[in-house]
Amino acid sequence: MPNPTAAILVIGDEILSGRTREGNAYLLAGEFTRAGIDLREIRVIPDDHDSIVAAVNALRGAYDHLFTSGGIGPTHDDITADAVAAAFGVPIGVREDARALMAAHYEKRGVEFNAARQRMARIPEGATLIDNPVSIAPGFTIGNVHVMAGVPIVFQAMVASVLPRLTGGQPLLSQALRVMRPEGEVAEPLAAIAEAHPGVTVGSYPFLQDGAYGTNLVVRGPVAAEVDAAMAAIAAAFPGRTE
Repeated sequence: MPNPTAAILVIGDEILSGRTREGNAYLLAGEFTRAGIDLREIRVIPDDHDSIVAAVNALRGAYDHLFTSGGIGPTHDDITADAVAAAFGVPIGVREDARALMAAHYEKRGVEFNAARQRMARIPEGATLIDNPVSIAPGFTIGNVHVMAGVPIVFQAMVASVLPRLTGGQPLLSQALRVMRPEGEVAEPLAAIAEAHPGVTVGSYPFLQDGAYGTNLVVRGPVAAEVDAAMAAIAAAFPGRTE
């Protein structure tokens, strides 16, 4: 049975402008690999209601899971929750369990639970809350869409809350060999090895070190014996060239 598939939707003008470096998709991609979930697409879009609705509907229909990052904070441009509700055609409002969690949290800290913070308790109807042990304000899951904060430490905590609920497949195994030869020299024998080992994927990733060109040769696959066999063939094809 094939592994479930997933997409990541990163939402935020600050990502597209270059003001903020995006790292959540990188983190989640690694978690997917370990969980046996095949990441098929990463998309970055602005804080625009119609763009979010369109992307959510396209990606949730194309893949088994959609994870979103960003746009569920307390400010006026945090519109992800509203857009996701619109994508599903359901109402959104302050939900009592989310409000109670946040009210207790802010009271304990001696911080006002003002109208801006209460916006983070607005949840689409029918959604399940995603636990946020860092700052309490929850994310949510509706259908196959998991909506999470963009702040990296909070995103990571929410991912840890969601992934154990999901059914994964076979984790993707990986081995790499570093050769001090340019990609153009390894391409032909590498293609033959890839053809001879259809149960794995074989990739080449060039680099430049001290003025010399080299290539990282990477084998990925779900079955350890097949990964080992392909890597053995690569090592035999490029003897004495590793670092």
